[in-house]
Amino acid sequence: MRGHSHRAGRTARKRRQKHESSARSVSLCHQPQHVKLWKFLHHRGFSSTLLQPALFTDTGRGLQTLRTIKPGQLIISLPESCLLTTSTVLHSYLGRYIKSWKPRLSPLLALCIFLVCERHRGEASDWFPYINVLPTVYTCPAYFSDDVMALLPASVRRRALEQREAVKEMHSTNQEFFRSLQPVLSQPTAAVLTYEALRWAWCSVNTRTVFMSHASSSFLSGPDNYALAPFLDLLNHRPDVQVKAGFNDVTRCYEIRSVSGTLRYQQAFINYGSHDNQQLLLEYGFVTTANPHSVVYVDTDLLCDVLRGDRSLTQKIKFLRENSFLHNLTVSSDGPSWRLMTALRLLSLPQTLYHQWKAVLLGQLVCEEREQWSVRMAKSLCQRLLQDTCSALDKVSHLLQQCEQPIREQLNVVKSLRQEERCILGSCLKALEESLRHNDSPLGAVN
Repeated sequence: MRGHSHRAGRTARKRRQKHESSARSVSLCHQPQHVKLWKFLHHRGFSSTLLQPALFTDTGRGLQTLRTIKPGQLIISLPESCLLTTSTVLHSYLGRYIKSWKPRLSPLLALCIFLVCERHRGEASDWFPYINVLPTVYTCPAYFSDDVMALLPASVRRRALEQREAVKEMHSTNQEFFRSLQPVLSQPTAAVLTYEALRWAWCSVNTRTVFMSHASSSFLSGPDNYALAPFLDLLNHRPDVQVKAGFNDVTRCYEIRSVSGTLRYQQAFINYGSHDNQQLLLEYGFVTTANPHSVVYVDTDLLCDVLRGDRSLTQKIKFLRENSFLHNLTVSSDGPSWRLMTALRLLSLPQTLYHQWKAVLLGQLVCEEREQWSVRMAKSLCQRLLQDTCSALDKVSHLLQQCEQPIREQLNVVKSLRQEERCILGSCLKALEESLRHNDSPLGAVN
């Protein structure tokens, strides 16, 4: 939850201002669940006259400004008593069970179990007003059906499957501890601590926590940087917004300060970090339009398929892997990245020039003929990626006509990701074609 600056030109600013003025909102502060949340937070020392929860036509739930926020102004100061952390869990009725259990639980698992148990307790839970406003389902890959998962780009699909398996493993490997909690549950543990419940809690923690470093606990295993922050977690992400955020050890509050300010009655945003859309989808379950950080990844399998006629390909791929040059091979709207073009330049060399391979990875130029071959291969990769993207979008359109709401929401996220990547690939292809026509200087020199 760190702010990152992004300079937008005059045209971009006008487009954004027009978009903001056209986005409508409806206040949610009078809805019963938000009234209860407000009372819950007020009782713990929090109040806010700057922001109110609202439903926006473009982003869904968010926080709306009630007054113009000036640059440098503090927009939220959430007391430590309002934060849900592992300290909260260890001081709860679950504490004695967690403290006595070995092997030690991870901070993430402890928070997940607490959320599931508190949701099970319903209105008897102290944290019910917060849990009651959390989403009931998420559009993170852990929720994706197999049909939706298959529509993701290969590079993100692999990580999405790993995410889903990680949640399944967390559930299956902790059954014994779950059973030890039977004394504090009114129903069998198998009916409460289900895979679906743990998945919901995992996504709640993964998508809504703020970074807050805690002293290591002898009762937990691994780093603990989690804090669930009611009300504050309604702030949505925008890549061009800059904020300063963190826990203030003096005031004992988690504070967010605006850098650029926000006009009255507009949505207040924060910046989750310089994430491309694939990362946003994996971590938070959404993508943003016109994301300046977005790129399209070139998977090793695709690279090998396009170059499968090269007899020395196996040795070259091994060399690239040994030199950590097979990850983060990307293309952007401006063209292929320096890493991708460098990898392609190495792949253009014959095995007889093995003594030059390392030098090329360090930036040594290749002859004009091999440079043009590298550009043509980059173009072939983009064409293949674009073909895959268009095919996926066709399948998304077909599935949207016959699916129910939860799947529809998942498909719409994938559709947004694929549409953004289609634009990136189209722009990249134009840049490559222009380069081939004019035999420009080496591509990827500054990416």
